[in-house]
Amino acid sequence: MTQPLSIGPHAVVPPVVLAPMAGITNAPFRTLCREFSGGKGLFVSEMITTRALVERNEKTMQLIRFDETEKPRSIQLYGVDPATVGKAVRMIAEEGLADHIDLNFGCPVPKVTRKGGGSALPYKRNLLRAILREAVSGAGDLPVTMKMRKGIDDDHITYLDAGRIAVEEGVTAIALHGRTAAQHYGGTADWSAIARLKEHVPEIPVLGNGDIWSADDALRMVRETGCDGVVVGRGCLGRPWLFADLVAAFEGRDDFQRPVLRQVADVMVRHATLLGEWLGDEARGVIDFRKHVAWYLKGFAVGSEMRKRLAITSSLEELRAGLDELDLDQAWPIGADGPRGRTSGNNRVVLPDGWLKDPYDCAGVSEDAELDTSGG
Repeated sequence: MTQPLSIGPHAVVPPVVLAPMAGITNAPFRTLCREFSGGKGLFVSEMITTRALVERNEKTMQLIRFDETEKPRSIQLYGVDPATVGKAVRMIAEEGLADHIDLNFGCPVPKVTRKGGGSALPYKRNLLRAILREAVSGAGDLPVTMKMRKGIDDDHITYLDAGRIAVEEGVTAIALHGRTAAQHYGGTADWSAIARLKEHVPEIPVLGNGDIWSADDALRMVRETGCDGVVVGRGCLGRPWLFADLVAAFEGRDDFQRPVLRQVADVMVRHATLLGEWLGDEARGVIDFRKHVAWYLKGFAVGSEMRKRLAITSSLEELRAGLDELDLDQAWPIGADGPRGRTSGNNRVVLPDGWLKDPYDCAGVSEDAELDTSGG
């Protein structure tokens, strides 16, 4: 069994964290995952940009609304300007908007890295240090953690330096995705890097991320790397009940049963319903849910025409009616526990001009590099 995981004053038992995912880990999805976990674990918001938060952007303020049952409330922030990050963190702390702040240094998408943000940023060691210093000092009693990747590519590996800087600046815990930015979500995550980071920064908890598709994967990651906990992202797409499986596994139980299609259909309708309530409009909720349909139905015997029909529904009644036409007694499909979501890899990382010339020089990074919209 793993040791209890502490994120500042918050005990995370079992040591399982929902990864922030743009457009996915909004309040409705967090609610579903938390229900399946029995309220155990830590569930992080989708990415919030510091500039949008400081400017009190309407969409951003909705994204940081938490259900009253969410404890602790966990926000992930993205920023590249130390002053703006500091303002955002102080705002969260002073206004009591969250109980835990996670900083995003792992996002590999071009619109983020071309500004020097996400997984591009740790290459600039002094900029990383300045952001962490502002965040930790502004957070007061709130714990600050960070999520990062191994580096930009195999020639520009940053995670060990970044880990040491994080410890020196008072970061509470680090999550490492065992891929570079260039890999995006392709290939296989390098769990050995998680083990090396754990050895390199024994002072604080290290959480592992990448290729956790089942509870067995999570236990194996902890066993093989010595990490203090796991961060689950794409593995729970269309499978919020994975958190029930994870809790059972970490508690040494083997009583988790995979759902039949009838149960999956019920969760799909509940997910769409929660989205409609959150957005204040049933049709908008069902439309937002469309992207989840293929993930939920992966592996089940559902014809292509029906899949298309379900993916263009615009009301709960329409969604439920389509699902009721399926053979709802189908058992969980063999092989459906495997990879899901994006798998592209070996991308050229889009960076600001001259970014790789000097790993310490921060010239050219300013407030202008801040994204103004949250959610990725």
